[in-house]
Amino acid sequence: MAANKVADVLQETSGDATVAAPSPFEPSVWGDFFVTYTPPPSQRSEEWMRGRADKLKEEVRQMLEAAGKAMSMADAVNLVDTLEHLGIDNHFRAEIDTALRRIRGGELEFGSSSDLHIVSLRFCLLRQHGFCASTDVFDKFRDDTGNFSMDLTNDPRGLLSLYNAAHMAFPGEIALDDAIVFARRHLEAAKGGLRSPMMEQVSRALDIPRPRFMKRLETMHYIMEYEQEEAHDATMLELARLDFNLVRFLHRKELRTVSLWWRDLYGDVKLTYVRDRVVETHFFTNGVFYEEENSRARIILTKVFQFLSLVDDTYDSHATLEECQILNEAIQRWDENKVSILPEYLRILYIKLLDSFNEVENILEPHETYRMASIREMFKLQSRNYLKEARWFNQNYTPSFKEHVDISIMSTGLPMLYIAALTGASQVVTKEAFDWALDMPDMVLACAEVGRFLNDVASYKLGKSKQDAASSLECYMKDHGMTAEDAMVAFATMVEHAWRRVNQACMELDREILPAAQIVVNMTRTLGTMYHRGRDGYTFGRSLKETITSLFLGDIPVY
Repeated sequence: MAANKVADVLQETSGDATVAAPSPFEPSVWGDFFVTYTPPPSQRSEEWMRGRADKLKEEVRQMLEAAGKAMSMADAVNLVDTLEHLGIDNHFRAEIDTALRRIRGGELEFGSSSDLHIVSLRFCLLRQHGFCASTDVFDKFRDDTGNFSMDLTNDPRGLLSLYNAAHMAFPGEIALDDAIVFARRHLEAAKGGLRSPMMEQVSRALDIPRPRFMKRLETMHYIMEYEQEEAHDATMLELARLDFNLVRFLHRKELRTVSLWWRDLYGDVKLTYVRDRVVETHFFTNGVFYEEENSRARIILTKVFQFLSLVDDTYDSHATLEECQILNEAIQRWDENKVSILPEYLRILYIKLLDSFNEVENILEPHETYRMASIREMFKLQSRNYLKEARWFNQNYTPSFKEHVDISIMSTGLPMLYIAALTGASQVVTKEAFDWALDMPDMVLACAEVGRFLNDVASYKLGKSKQDAASSLECYMKDHGMTAEDAMVAFATMVEHAWRRVNQACMELDREILPAAQIVVNMTRTLGTMYHRGRDGYTFGRSLKETITSLFLGDIPVY
């Protein structure tokens, strides 16, 4: 859009008092913090750290190549897991793929192993990387009655690995249900007597199992714990420390960039009723992909997320039904010449929306620009779903649970945000993978279900706004004649089932699509953190402040 067009609309709306509505949401807990933040002086320069990290990468790569086939299967499993746990696996993808093919082929060796930790770790790794792994490998750990042997209770590391591995379950895998119950019961009983770092790792897993925990947060904890392990590798530990700090430098630069962008946008649109949550949004994108090579993707996803939030809050918290219908009509047309049909207070939002999508298209490579047509169509679909929910509220209509979920899992925005994530993630997205995502495969819908159900449970616990339509939880309560407490138990079961569908889907995909599917897994993991223990970390940003502080500002010393 031409600059004079923006200036004209700014002039037209400059005196509009309608926009100065009070916000129903808490103000940002961050303000301009990341715009003005200056980190304390470091003992090592970023240039030195990068040079040292490059040297260590070569040393680790040579170590992996030298070990090769001479390494035992158990050592290979531990090595791959350690690289991933330390968050440096992205530097050694080819070497890890080679090791995984060997580990996958070691059925005979692992079939005779009585090491619960190694057997569980192998099972978990294979499933996480899209390889089939049978639950039969755990039969040897059962007694004559078919229950898990009580001898296993003396092996907390093995129990922890079993507990984590069992959360890679598919729908209907009762054997892994038994494993979760058994391992959890005995880990709970044992954790008070465990030493560090096992005590911290058990407590963390019992809170959120490792396969479902946001990877970047787990790495942050594990780097500090790994050095306490007697058999830790000093080279890999040093590389992990350096890499974490180098990536964190980039994340803070991105936070400054998106905070400045948001400050300007927020000041221009003057929609004071919306959530001011750009830092929390960027935290979400770090859960989806944190690696250096995905910087562009994080910026794109953060900006699209913020526009989605602007429109969502307009439909939910401010606009009349007539204004919602007009806004939806303008979005469906996606034409700057239609700005005049909008209420004055929404015109700048509309202009900025169209301009920002054009800016995203301009930073894509020529062979990637085909994706923009899809993301625009997804935004239009999102608007139609928001309008449907606005009509429910204005008509005082409570839909059936099924009717609600058919709309509301899409209105979470997660399916659209997934397409936005793929739009910027050039290294993992082929045309085939993008087309697969556009078909809304079940694992994407399952991720959205996790978001929908966790969000609605949190909203109910925290207290609904009078402007909120009936939630999926309330519709479920009405359909089934349930109390809120019983409905929440049912929702926890549905979240578990959705997670298992995500797990299973990864086993059924072509290998070329798996990297794109992993983004769905990471997005689902991040939802568990955003809504941990019934909080809503986006709407109530203060509930995430400590976590965000530790991730972006905490101390990972470099020696």
